[in-house]
Amino acid sequence: MGPLPSSQAAPIPKDLPFRVVSKTIGQGAYAFIRKAVPPTASNPVIAVKFINKDHAYRTGRLKPSQIQHEVTLHSYLGRHHNVIQYFSHGEDKLYTWIAMELAEGGDLFDKIEADEGVSEDVAHLYFTQLINAVGYMHSKGVAHRDIKPENLLLSIDGDLKLSDFGLAALFSNHGKKRLCTSICGSPPYIAPEIVAIRKSKASKSPVQGYEPNVSDIWSCGIVLFVLLVGNTPWDEPTKNSYEFNEYIQTNGRTTDELWRKIPPDICSLLRGMLKLDPKERFTLDEIRTHPWYTRANPHLATSGRIDNPIRLATQMLEALHIDFDTSVPASQGEPTGASDPMDVDSGIEFASTQPETAGISDVDFDWERPPRLAITDGMSASQPTDFGARPSIRAAANNHIANAAQRASQNLVAHLADSPSLTQFSSTPSVPISLTQAARRFGDIVPPYSLTRFFSPLSFSLLLPLLTEALHRLGVPVPPLPASALEGKDSETWIRVKTVDGRQQGLNGVIAVERIGAADVGDDLEADVCEVRFVKVRGDPLEWRRFFKKCVVLCKEGVVVPN
Repeated sequence: MGPLPSSQAAPIPKDLPFRVVSKTIGQGAYAFIRKAVPPTASNPVIAVKFINKDHAYRTGRLKPSQIQHEVTLHSYLGRHHNVIQYFSHGEDKLYTWIAMELAEGGDLFDKIEADEGVSEDVAHLYFTQLINAVGYMHSKGVAHRDIKPENLLLSIDGDLKLSDFGLAALFSNHGKKRLCTSICGSPPYIAPEIVAIRKSKASKSPVQGYEPNVSDIWSCGIVLFVLLVGNTPWDEPTKNSYEFNEYIQTNGRTTDELWRKIPPDICSLLRGMLKLDPKERFTLDEIRTHPWYTRANPHLATSGRIDNPIRLATQMLEALHIDFDTSVPASQGEPTGASDPMDVDSGIEFASTQPETAGISDVDFDWERPPRLAITDGMSASQPTDFGARPSIRAAANNHIANAAQRASQNLVAHLADSPSLTQFSSTPSVPISLTQAARRFGDIVPPYSLTRFFSPLSFSLLLPLLTEALHRLGVPVPPLPASALEGKDSETWIRVKTVDGRQQGLNGVIAVERIGAADVGDDLEADVCEVRFVKVRGDPLEWRRFFKKCVVLCKEGVVVPN
């Protein structure tokens, strides 16, 4: 498949106590994750994080002791049903690896609609489980320091799993507490006292440490806000943010429209968790005794786990919706450069502490494909497609493709209706009865793989230019596509995405376009059936879904939709 991403360039260790059974399922700045099983069995399936030591030292500017610190703290945490469990670790000259519990349900925030959020009951469920996880960590004297959507995963039953302890810190040991001075976290979720550390270091003023467990409370408050409305309250807690300044000036009684969507009792909890002064901020005990936190929740069992995973999964999948009539702004943002995100002299006052994945636009795609439904002969590529909506597509569409699309019967749409990813394109999203009847677990309805994908009846020669045009309209640079792909000689191709989101944070990924079959639509005509997957490599999952939705709206002529 060609050269791998820079963090994966070195061959993985050979003498492992397990068998690696997948390609990449997750990636960070200097590490990647693959599935593995015991040497002579197929279960249990675990996740193994491979940290490329040379890449971490050079790109991540880490020291060997910092990697060992992650291993030590993760293993020290032990077992809690809302925390990804550590199993074992090892290393060779090239890698340190950590074997851990596999979050079979995938990313939580991949199942949440951008700019809409989830119902109050669902938000309460996952916030409660997050507080359970953070409370357990704090009871062990460990602060997470990087609580954000990227690090909130799900079990196969839909329960929350807090992950990624690369920035965790031991703040209490045998009753002795210590302050931290490291700058950790993502700007929208970071606490203001950590920003103050950065300013002190930049001005070479005396640095006052912060209590990382108290900073975790702030981040949990931001996550609750995002659960409820599908967006962060501000880009960063600094003077650069109008929304943050208004929040401070009004003592939390901001007039921002996002806050107006939140019920008053939740606002009172949020204001307590988002106190500017860490000493005034709610403690875990104050959160746990707040009236909204103690409310009854039909999704939550007394054990702290999900009461009815099937009902929850159905509600969450039905809440995902793409409106094809939405207007899309002309530009997504300017592409990011390769400068140091922690450079105090850069134009961005405050940026993410974890470095961008180097060379993402120059490497081959090496991610595990999600399972898909088989395409069989006699099934069409979609219902009739309107090629008259855009002159560029109307001119490009030859009679062969147009006739194939127009002759397409309901067969394939009915077949694809069993795919959870198709639900989001329905005018009135609903979960197919075939899914709910056969479902036994949360993951049987809401899949672990990303729902940022669609099916298309267009050939590569039409689909790739359509995607390229959409990306150009969003201000995303597109590398030249292979002529062999445009001519239909390839069965799969990839479009690199390296841009910034609406908050000026890095957003990296790949759009994988794959021909998954050719459907016979009669009269010796065939229509290609393609799957287009938007695979996030790095960045906020809600921002990635927002980006996906914009692309889909701009490519709507080439998207298979129900009805």
